[in-house]
Amino acid sequence: MPLGSALHHLLNRFSILEIIGGWMPGDVFPAFFEMEMLQRALIASVLVTVVAGLYGTYLMLRNLSLIGDGLAHVSFGGVAVGVTVGAVAPLSYALGFSIVASIIIYELQSREIVTGDTSIAIFLTGMLAFGLVVLRLFSQGITTDIEGYLFGSLVLVDTYSLNLITWISFIALLGLALFHRALLAITVDHVAARMQGIPVHAVGLWFSITVATIVVSMVQVIGALLVTALLVTPAATAQLVSRSFRGSLLWTQVFGLSSTFIGLYLSAELNTGSGSMIALVAATIFALVGMLRFANTHIKPFDSSQ
Repeated sequence: MPLGSALHHLLNRFSILEIIGGWMPGDVFPAFFEMEMLQRALIASVLVTVVAGLYGTYLMLRNLSLIGDGLAHVSFGGVAVGVTVGAVAPLSYALGFSIVASIIIYELQSREIVTGDTSIAIFLTGMLAFGLVVLRLFSQGITTDIEGYLFGSLVLVDTYSLNLITWISFIALLGLALFHRALLAITVDHVAARMQGIPVHAVGLWFSITVATIVVSMVQVIGALLVTALLVTPAATAQLVSRSFRGSLLWTQVFGLSSTFIGLYLSAELNTGSGSMIALVAATIFALVGMLRFANTHIKPFDSSQ
């Protein structure tokens, strides 16, 4: 049985979601814990939030916040091609496009062919434009399904998508468990890490490819144009209150999951888009924490060396 379906079956077998749903407020929101289609969406949302928060923390420390946004736009180009050729699973095209783009971006930056975020900006605008042109020339343009990929649509999370998201999340978590020490060493000081014998280029390439797959897994939940809301905003909020790297990882989960659940609740009850509402809640939490941080200047700044 595919991993995502197995997880869904396990949660339903012990009625875990239904029990939690009985305590949930609202008229519509409890349906996420009761209806099979919305249960898939809820599971996918939680998985991508957890994984995005972990990797987003490393992206913040490495000053690569824009790479998620860039790869999300690349994934939209892949989705556009998949929709145009009539693919049953356009996300598979997005996955291929994003992985190739992540490798090229990493090599351009590591070899200093281009500096800073130039390569990300080129791919961001170029692939978004490519996707829009392909849709206009060979398909029906911006349809409701395409809008779902742009801004997020939990209705698009079918069994195949849940399985893909679950596998990506599992592999990403396993990779982080294996390489987190090397990744942190490279993040703090890549020169010292190389002197210690850590394969800096290989670990960096793995990280870039993994981020690309995570971004693709997020597209249906948050939308290609709003990926940064879960990949960067909770991590940025956590750094306002954390005094250590470990604390930042924990607070990122708190802010990320809070944004997701509150966003899903408000979008269900107010009948708004899930992706846009999650993004708005994440930004609001950042603003509130930022104001509190400003008012309590005695809080020590984030220290990545701890």
